[in-house]
Amino acid sequence: MNPIEGPAKRLSVFVDEDDLWHHRPVYAEIVSRAREAGLAGATVIRGIEGYGASRHLHTGRFLSLSEDLPLTVIIVDVAERIEAFLPGLDELLVNGGLVIVEDVEVVRYVGRQA
Repeated sequence: MNPIEGPAKRLSVFVDEDDLWHHRPVYAEIVSRAREAGLAGATVIRGIEGYGASRHLHTGRFLSLSEDLPLTVIIVDVAERIEAFLPGLDELLVNGGLVIVEDVEVVRYVGRQA
């Protein structure tokens, strides 16, 4: 576990649930790569509705569209590790996506006991 406290960066990657990379969900590949890179942690959050650059509405209100909801992968770590991770996202986001990096302050980061 990489202990972090104080100034850090939050990386948020917005993708669609059905985006694939080599027959694997893009969000799962991002989380896997983050883990392999030793980043502090990653979380995938499923949205209930949204749209992006294509302006195509993704919503869970209609059964026919409920399998392509917006997802956000959030990773928080120190600036150096986040910046080193960014170039690898380019090949994963061939179908589109949004990547943002924000300054954050880590107040508490404690893992569970194994």
